[in-house]
Amino acid sequence: MPVHLQREIDKLKKQILSLCAITEENVRRAVESFTGRNVELAAKVISTDEEIDHAEVDVEEECLKILALHQPVAVDLRYIIAMLKINHDLERIGDHAVNMAEYAILQASHPPLPAAFDFDDLPGKVEAMLQASLDALMELDVELARNVWRSDDDIDAINRQMFQQAEQIIAAHPEHWRTVLLCLSVSRVLERIADHAANIAKDVIYLVEGEIVRHRGREFKQTSSS
Repeated sequence: MPVHLQREIDKLKKQILSLCAITEENVRRAVESFTGRNVELAAKVISTDEEIDHAEVDVEEECLKILALHQPVAVDLRYIIAMLKINHDLERIGDHAVNMAEYAILQASHPPLPAAFDFDDLPGKVEAMLQASLDALMELDVELARNVWRSDDDIDAINRQMFQQAEQIIAAHPEHWRTVLLCLSVSRVLERIADHAANIAKDVIYLVEGEIVRHRGREFKQTSSS
């Protein structure tokens, strides 16, 4: 690889690393702001989104610059393409964190639910899934990426359980329907974050193995990388 191209790719890797860290932290804070009814923390999440947006633009511009100036091929070209796609997913995850923070602010204006909404399992699983997808990216770990992809089905199943639970709480406490709907909205946001984490995992597989797997079925998802 030419020295100048290596230097540009190294710079791009640092930019992606920084964006991953900021985005992951903002998701963590968004979850905490909602579960802890913390309006101040929610405001920090919203204000940080501008930093994520700027970082996303910087990464895209760097990718386009490398494509224009160096015309990379083979593995290097695949890396740039994967970074462009992952960059977009990270920005969308940041947007979903803002949505969650906005729901946290709305929730704070309503009284807490008298019946516990079993919400704790979903955020933890989604945060772990996001962290694993970013670890797979940093380590180029295909097996870890496949595990992330597989776990997306579990998130979908939990999200469906949230709707069943919401029906029961509203039936018992109809006066709290607004708060229940906010919880459902956050459940949906978390499910979308999980989808983007799964997309990142699929792009890691593409980056390492050169095969596009975004629309492959369950059988391919279970396939070993060996």
